[in-house]
Order: sequence, then structure tokens, then C-alpha cells
Amino acid sequence: MRLTRTLASATLALAMLCGLAFIGTGATHMLDDGAVCVQTGFWANSSLEHDLPIGDGVKASSSATRLCQDSPSVGQRAADLGGELPWLLFGALALFLFSRLLKGVLLQGPFTDPVSRRLSVLGWFVTSGTLLTGLVVGWSQSWLVGSMAPMVGSGPTLSGPLVLVLAGLAAVIMGRIMREGVRMREDLEGTI
Repeated sequence: MRLTRTLASATLALAMLCGLAFIGTGATHMLDDGAVCVQTGFWANSSLEHDLPIGDGVKASSSATRLCQDSPSVGQRAADLGGELPWLLFGALALFLFSRLLKGVLLQGPFTDPVSRRLSVLGWFVTSGTLLTGLVVGWSQSWLVGSMAPMVGSGPTLSGPLVLVLAGLAAVIMGRIMREGVRMREDLEGTI
């Protein structure tokens, strides 16, 4: 119980820190007048120029290209934010939902209907939030690259740790299993 209480407090504090980082990053980036940079793999494996200090017979190629715009437009600055802010917001909300789950465990016990519902909500949020956040970040970066190098173009892409979708689905399944266990226990208690 003590570990659960400590973990609930720590996750709530981390959720608040992610929320503050979200607000701070957004404010500082929109007020910043510096360059906006993005990295792209569009020219992956393209040959580099010949003035590199490499040995004879060695070929050099690039795996990523970094593009920077010195005086970005408002759209480019917003797209740059779209590459950072969505994951901070997603992290803050996921940590908040996790702290609510732990709070429910502390107040009502681990195998109760409200806890199983909170676990399912957390699972669905992580599953859908990972896909939506990955789409927003990927598309923002794609648009930013396309705005700096029009020949590349832009379109919907997914970015980020998509393995979180599996963790979210596992939480949904565990929530469903817990809910069925709660119903079976209630049925059993009703027959005795």
C-alpha cells in the first residue's frame, strides 16, 4: 500500500510536470524568433560531396538531412511545435489517468469495478492517443519538411513509439478480465 501511495503521488507530480513543460515549451517556442529545424530521411543513402576528409575508395552517404529556416513563418513555427507538444500533452494526460487508477486502488482495492473501468479507460486512451499523437507529430514534421523543401511534399505519416499501442491494448484486455472477475465474485457472494 505504501508503494502504491508513493507511486500515485509520483505519477501525479510527473503529470503536472509534463503539463507545465507543455505550457512552457509552447510559450517559449511561439515567442522565440530563432531558426526552426527539422530532420528528414528523404535523401537517405544519397552520396555526399567529395570534399570530405575520407580515404581513397571510401564512399560516404547520408542517412538524414537537417533543414533549418532562419526566419520561419507562423505556420512553420506551429508545425515545429506540432513535433514536440503533442507527446508532452499525451504524457501528461496518460500519467494523470494512471495516477487516478492508482488512487482508485488505494481507496477501493485492486479488484473492484471502478478500478477495472479506469484501467480500461487508460488502455483506450494510450491506444488511441498513441496513434493520434503519432499522426499529429508525423504530419507536422512532414509538412515542415515540405515547406522548406517543396520537392519532398508532405502527407500523413506516423511517428513515435507505436509499441505503446500494444501496451494500451493489454491494459484494455486486463481491465476486461478484471471486470469479469469482479462480476464472478459478486455472483459467488450472492449465492452464498
